[in-house]
Amino acid sequence: MSSDADHDVCGMSVAIDVVGGKWKLHLMWVLGVGPQRFGQIRRLLTGVSEKVLAENLRQLEASGVVHREVYPEVPPRVEYSLTPLGKELAVALRPLEEWGDRHRHELTANLLASAS
Repeated sequence: MSSDADHDVCGMSVAIDVVGGKWKLHLMWVLGVGPQRFGQIRRLLTGVSEKVLAENLRQLEASGVVHREVYPEVPPRVEYSLTPLGKELAVALRPLEEWGDRHRHELTANLLASAS
């Protein structure tokens, strides 16, 4: 049962709490392709440390958008994938990605101009 306080928070705030930060949107993009192992994700996201990657994956898992599957093999194999909730979130994020693609040059030029 939700409390009245739940209704005081904007849906955008809730969504940003889930995907906010430097790496979570990138993780959503990588996992949108399909299940990935930790090492695969790390290779695809150059610049992320193991510690930060593990922390972000745990946070996305706690939010219910990422599933962690441990296979009983030797050595153990662990794969990360989007849950149905995560797949729905990925669909919701797609227009943002498309907007960024459409306006990449303009936005980059504006950022460069404001930095000088």
